[in-house]
Parts: sequence; C-alpha cells; structure tokens
Amino acid sequence: MEAAPCAVSRPPSSGAVVHWQRPKRSVRVSASASSCSQQTVTLLDYGAGNVRSLRNAIRHLGFHITDVHKPEDIMTADRLVFPGVGAFGAAMQVLNQTGLGEALRMYIDKDKPFLGICLGLQLLFDSSEENGPVKGLGVIPGTVGRFDSTQGLIVPHIGWNALQPVKDSGILHGIEGHHVYFVHSYRALPSEDNKDWISSLCYYGESFVSSVSRGNVNAVQFHPEKSGAVGLSILQNFLRQSSSSSLKTLVPGKASKLAKRVIACLDVRANDKGDLVVTKGDQYDVRETTGDNEVRNLGKPVELASQYYKGGADEVSFLNITGFRDFPLGDLPMLQVLRSASENVFVPLTVGGGIRDFTDANGRYYSSLEVASEYFRSGADKVSIGSDAVFAAEEYLLTGVKSGKTSIEQISRVYGNQAVVVSIDPRRVFIKSPDEVKFKSVKLNKPGPNGEEYAWYQCTVKGGREGRPIGAYELAKAVEQLGAGEILLNCIDCDGQGEGYDIELIKLVSDAVTIPVIASSGAGAVEHFSEVFQRTNASAALAAGIFHRNEVPIQSVKQHLLDRGVEVRMLPMEKTQSNQPEMAPRGAAAVV
Repeated sequence: MEAAPCAVSRPPSSGAVVHWQRPKRSVRVSASASSCSQQTVTLLDYGAGNVRSLRNAIRHLGFHITDVHKPEDIMTADRLVFPGVGAFGAAMQVLNQTGLGEALRMYIDKDKPFLGICLGLQLLFDSSEENGPVKGLGVIPGTVGRFDSTQGLIVPHIGWNALQPVKDSGILHGIEGHHVYFVHSYRALPSEDNKDWISSLCYYGESFVSSVSRGNVNAVQFHPEKSGAVGLSILQNFLRQSSSSSLKTLVPGKASKLAKRVIACLDVRANDKGDLVVTKGDQYDVRETTGDNEVRNLGKPVELASQYYKGGADEVSFLNITGFRDFPLGDLPMLQVLRSASENVFVPLTVGGGIRDFTDANGRYYSSLEVASEYFRSGADKVSIGSDAVFAAEEYLLTGVKSGKTSIEQISRVYGNQAVVVSIDPRRVFIKSPDEVKFKSVKLNKPGPNGEEYAWYQCTVKGGREGRPIGAYELAKAVEQLGAGEILLNCIDCDGQGEGYDIELIKLVSDAVTIPVIASSGAGAVEHFSEVFQRTNASAALAAGIFHRNEVPIQSVKQHLLDRGVEVRMLPMEKTQSNQPEMAPRGAAAVV
C-alpha cells in the first residue's frame, strides 16, 4: 500500500525579523513518519527575508520541509537547515527570546546534520561587530567584522566568487574552480583558534571564511540556493551526505576571483488587454510606433526568467513599470511572478517599482518596509528603489540629517544594505562650462549638439517624465550614506539605442562610491560589455532588449568577456550522468 504523504507545514507569514511567532498550525506526523523522515528537512525560518528560494531548491531536489515551531522541534530534527537572513543583532534577539538559540547549541553539540547559510554561518561565531558588539552562539571561536572599504574595496561583497578549499568536505565535493554567489558586508576571518573548522576560504580584499565543516556540522557564507547548478549540487550533497555514492561531481572549472556579472532585466507591465508581459522601450517609450501603438510584447515574465537562468544569467531583475501606483501590496500578479519564477530560477531575483510608504483609499498606512517584506517573502532577494530614493536624497542633502524613516534606511536596517538597490534614471544635460551648474559634470569625448564640451546628468522620477534638481553623482553619494548597498545606473539617452553604455556616466558614478554599480541602458553588441568592464569600475552589466529579441545570447556575451580576459561565471557541467536526475518542482504555479 502506498505510504501517506508527509505533512509539511507552511512558513511563517510575517516579514518582520524581530517578531518570530509560532505558526498556529502544528506539524502532523503520519503513521509513515519513519519512511518520510529520510526525505524530510527541518527548516529554521524565523520570518526574515527571502527563504522561499531555499524552500524551492530543497523541494526541487525531492525533499519535504517541516518548519521549526518551538525549540523542541530542533532537537527532534534529522537534518536541520538554518538560512540566517538580516542583521546579526536582530537574529540573535529572536534566537535568545524564543529559546531557539540554546536548542541550536545543543543540536550542534550532538553532531547532528546541520547546514547554516550566510548569517547562519556568522551566528555560530563568538560575536559580531554588526551593530555591536553582539554575542553570537559561541560554537566557533572568532569575531565577525565588516569588510574594510577604506582602501577602495567595494562593499557589500556582491556577486559570484571562487572558493579555495582547505580540507575535504563532503558537501563541497567537486565544486573547486566554480563560482558561488555571495552577498554580505560582514565576514569571519581565519585564525589559529578556528582553523580546524574551516573547510574553504574566499579572497575579497583579504581571505575570509567561506565555509566551515566539522563532523555533520556545515555552514557556508555564500547562498547555495542562489548559486545555480553548483549551489544545487552543494545542497544535494548535504541532504544525501550519508551516501558517498550520491555526491555530485562537476567538471573542474577555472574560477579564481570575483566575477563580473551579466544581468537580464525584464520590464514588466500590463498590456492593453490586461495581460502581464515583458516589454522594452526606446528612451522609456514602450509602445510600438506603427499599427495600433500597442505595448511591445516580448514574452511572458516567468518563462523568460527561466530561459535566462538556463542561459547563464547571473541575476534576473524584474521592473514593474506600471504597477504599485495606488496599492503596492495589491499588485498580486507581480507577487505571483516572483513566486512562480523562484520555483525554477536559482540565481538572485530583484524587483523594482513602487517600493515606498503609502496610504490606501481606506486611510490605512503601509511603510516601505512592509511593502518590501512582502516581496522578499514572495521570492525577491533585493528590492530596487527609484523615485522615492531621489526624494530621500534631496531631503538628506538639504538637511544633512538621516531621519531613519526613508525607505532606504528602513529596509537596510532590517535586511541589510545588500538588499537595497537604488535605481538612478538620469538624462544628459549639455553645458559649455562646469561653472554653469552646481552639480558634478564630465568632459565629453564627443561634443554635444551645439559644440558643448561638458555635461551633467540630471536625475528624473516617474519613469523619466520629471526632472529633479539633483545630479547622478550627488544622488549616488547620498544614497550610499543613507544605506543603499548597490546602484543600478540607467541612462535615458542611451536606452534602447543599442550603441553602447554611457561610459562617461558609469565611470563618474562608479569612481565616486564604494558600493557596487550595475551599468544599464544601451547594450547592443558583445563588445559593449567588455568596454564597460574594461573602462569603468562597474561590477555588473545589465541588458534587456538584445536578450529579449534573441540578438545576442547570454553565453555569447560570457564567452566574449572570457576571451577579453574578464572573469565571468560559466555554466558548469556534471562529470558523469550517474547522479540522480533533477526533479520537477513540487506544486509549481502556473506560468504568469
């Protein structure tokens, strides 16, 4: 007789990192629990950030999930995964107040299968300097500190970096030479006291601890659920580590350092029939210039996101260009896009459009933190803030005071600045002399229409429809101080033109800040990607139209960059075909 299915509880719905509560529903254990336990993973999800992607990855590999409701659930787990998300202090507050911290220590002391991810690794150390010092779980000797950006190091450390294994670790079997995805501002350093724990190091300005392993206890600083096929192999190795024959082996790669990222961007909006489509504009105009002047329809967002993931995109960015106007949390189609995309896309997902404070028609006030939290819980790893960031920067530059109430400050305080991207949409304003304006200007390689030798970049809001009295340089500096962790730098003049990125603009901004800058707008050929990486400090390059129209495959861009000496992440191959095949995700939602 077929065994009854394992009962799997739902994740907590709250997005607030410091308000972990027991879900009302209890875990039901069927009569076949003993057989189910072999395929069940216990997840410690305390309600912070995007844990949906990890859930999807675990289910993708054929495992069920049960959630921790109380400390006793940790002690009865057969294998435990702790995806720490958010700030060190806030996480320890939850663990201490609920008794989960002591249960975690006891579980680890028993040498039972444990996997900590990102903050889940950092919390194992004695303490952290993040908003601290704050005392950690004290399992591993050492203090977690911030990367040193005083010498020009870009912080947060965001992107695909290489690992340097220092001892044999079952879960890292066969991944040497491949990139994995990091996103963090704090790190633990190797020392004599913790060297017996370290299984791999990573170099970013200095060598830091990228993974630890002792007995059945493992933890990683990177995100395996966001590291594509390599990350899935790491998760599978942990979940099946009792059988060495099931370990995945990948063909050796050539990763050696932090890779430059190639990002696929999907502008999403409803067309005139009400269908949600991916579109693309020319200087922000998304309507066809012939026929019925309809919105350009270049495909369905979830299908294209999956296609770009399989094609080697390092990240996928969704920009909702029409939603959120009156009721951001009522934009259910976009939430469903995130939920569905995260079922099959195991690289970082960013969503932008309308991340702001608002009051609905009934007078109910919603903070930008509440809005962002819902998108994190729906599958987003980062949120992109546009117009609201401009207004926040203007106020900050006027008063010199951080109010703590801006969307940038609210979200970065809870989720970390690596979760906040500011999207800047400037247009070039030609001038004859830098003395004409109070904003930072650049000397042009090619004169303007009336022979102007200089230009400044005026920031805009409302989708480029309204100019503001602030330059791109000034805005970038201000939002970095407010807590932004990354800048998406567009250019209205170059958008949809296919003539290359605005190198002068990107160099201006990427030289001015110590956070990563994503170059956007204008890519029309593979050479444009190598140009922006070789001539500026951009950490990533984003494109849309050339990918949507199948003009240039992502892998062609990657191969071109490799040929030009630019390190990029290439798709891995399995060494043998004897491993268990990937399983279709359970309960996958219909494509939107």
